[in-house]
Amino acid sequence: MILISNFSDTYLMKNILSYPLSVIFYLCFGFTLLVFHVLQWWAFNLSGYHAHKKSVDIFNFFLLRCLNLVGTRFKFENQFAFDATRPHIIVSNHQSMFDIPPIIWYLRQLHPKFISKKELAKGIPGISYNLRHGGSVLIDRKNPEQALAQINVLGHYISKTKRAAVIFPEGTRSRTGVPKAFAFNGLKTLFEACPDAVVVPVCVNNSWKLQRYGMFPLGIGVFLKLEVLQPLEVKDFDIPELIQHIEKTITESIQLD
Repeated sequence: MILISNFSDTYLMKNILSYPLSVIFYLCFGFTLLVFHVLQWWAFNLSGYHAHKKSVDIFNFFLLRCLNLVGTRFKFENQFAFDATRPHIIVSNHQSMFDIPPIIWYLRQLHPKFISKKELAKGIPGISYNLRHGGSVLIDRKNPEQALAQINVLGHYISKTKRAAVIFPEGTRSRTGVPKAFAFNGLKTLFEACPDAVVVPVCVNNSWKLQRYGMFPLGIGVFLKLEVLQPLEVKDFDIPELIQHIEKTITESIQLD
């Protein structure tokens, strides 16, 4: 009975704290978006790609610090060295909008570019600017032909520039952490457009807990973990076999607790 009572008290306290902490988070989050919108514009227009990329890295470092305000802790595990002279395709499960800042920050050496829905290209300071000018592509999810054409463009872009594409093959985020089936066509298009790429599977754990109640309040005290799994060469596999292998590897690493 004492254990049950202590658990209930802790749960109640966390729920109460989540409201004021979420308000503080969103104030800091909004301020960070505005400041780095200006800094990105300045960097991109006055100094070009590399200065803009550096501003985006720092931007996402501060977004992680904003998440620390609601008690979020981060752990990034990677046992592998990356070759910056090769293009990479980062394939990750998707649990919340907060998967993106740690991927950008912790894998910044790969210059990650995203496949984003077109609606995010306007109206969000900092984020929309980066999507429009940082090398990512914008897709219309209601138009598969346009979406695949843009994914193909991204594949050729990373092949030429030796940068990285990030793809969330579940399509939409899992709101409970339980993985959704991987869509085939987007991955296939990306692999065919950049057959010399190294695939970097990434498993995200627990970020869904930040949005378990929606956008407000945020879940507090979340331990968000990212793990880089064994990299793979696209050229070493038939594409259907590669997709199946990646999906199995990532889903088996997801921890549901």
